[in-house]
Amino acid sequence: MHPILINTLPAYYDNIAEAITPTYPRLTAAAGTSIAAEHGGERARITEYDQQALISEYQIFRWVIFDVLYREGVQLEPLEVLIINESLDGAIKDAVQAFSLVGSALRERFAAALAHDLRNPLTAAMMVLDFIAVTDDPVEVKNMVRKAQKNLMRIDGMIHELLDTMSFHSGSSLSLQLSNFEVLDVVKEVQGEKIVKEGLHIQSGTTPVTGWWDRAALKRAIENIIGNAIKYRTSGTSITIKINEAHQRLLLTVHNVGQPIPPDEQEDIFQMYRRADATKRNEEGWGIGLPYVRAVAESHGGSIAVDSSVERGTTFCIDIPVDCRPLKDSPSVALPT
Repeated sequence: MHPILINTLPAYYDNIAEAITPTYPRLTAAAGTSIAAEHGGERARITEYDQQALISEYQIFRWVIFDVLYREGVQLEPLEVLIINESLDGAIKDAVQAFSLVGSALRERFAAALAHDLRNPLTAAMMVLDFIAVTDDPVEVKNMVRKAQKNLMRIDGMIHELLDTMSFHSGSSLSLQLSNFEVLDVVKEVQGEKIVKEGLHIQSGTTPVTGWWDRAALKRAIENIIGNAIKYRTSGTSITIKINEAHQRLLLTVHNVGQPIPPDEQEDIFQMYRRADATKRNEEGWGIGLPYVRAVAESHGGSIAVDSSVERGTTFCIDIPVDCRPLKDSPSVALPT
C-alpha cells in the first residue's frame, strides 16, 4: 500500500537511523539539517494541515517506529531511545516554527494585497471630497457625492466580503437573508455593470430560474466569478454565462478561454491567502473573491466547482438548491487555512 507518511519523513527516518549508529557523525536526526523545517513549510504551503495536524503527524511517526521495533523484537539501549525521542521532539519544534513562518508570510502578503485594493477606492473618494470642498456648483457637488458614495460602498462591500469569508473558514455559515427572486435578473444586473466598466461583450445563454436565495450574497459571488473570468481571459475572447435548472438545483456557469488552472492547484484558488501559480501572473488582488464564492455556495447548501483545460477553457459552476430555506441553518465544515 502507498504510505501515508511521505514527503520528507522517509529522509528524516534515515537521519534517525544514522543518529543511533555509533560510528556515524550525527548526534540527533535534527542536527545540522533543515529537513523538518522544510516539511513544516511544505505542509503550510500546499496542504490543508494546521499545526495540530502537523504535530500529530510526528506523533504517529514516533508510535509507528517504536511499535515496529517492539513487534520485530529489537531491543534498544536507553541512549538510543533518548536519541530517537530527542530527534522527533526536535523535528516537531523545527516543523512547527517553519509552519508558523510560512503562515505569517502568507498573511502578510494577503494584508499587503488587501491594503492595495482598499487604497484605490479610498483615494478616489478622498479626491472627490477634496473637489467638493473647493466648488460651489450644486450640480457638480451632487455628481461628486454620488461618485464618493459609490467608492465608499465598494470599500464597505470588500470589508463585508472579507468578514463573511473569515467567518465561514472558522466553521460558521454565512448569515443568509433569503428572498424569492429571478436569478437571471441578477446576472443581467452584474453583466450590465461589467460591460460598462470593462467594455466587454458577455454572451449569455440562459433560462429563467426563480428561487429562494440571498440576493446580495449571490450577486457578489457572481460578480467575483465574472471578474475572475475577465481578469484571466485571453484578450479578444468573450465570456459565456449560462443558467439552468436540474432536479430542483440551480446550475450557474461562467466560462472563459485562457490559461488553464492545473488540477493540483485548483483547490488553492478557493483557499484564503492562496492563489494558484497559474493565475498569479503578477495580477494585483488579495485572493478573497473565490473563497467568498465557495462560502456563499456552501452556505446555500451547494458547492462551487471548476473545470479547466487548454482545450475546454475554464468554467466555474455554482450548484445550489433552488429553494434554500430548509438549508438556511445547515452547518458548514470549513477547511483550515
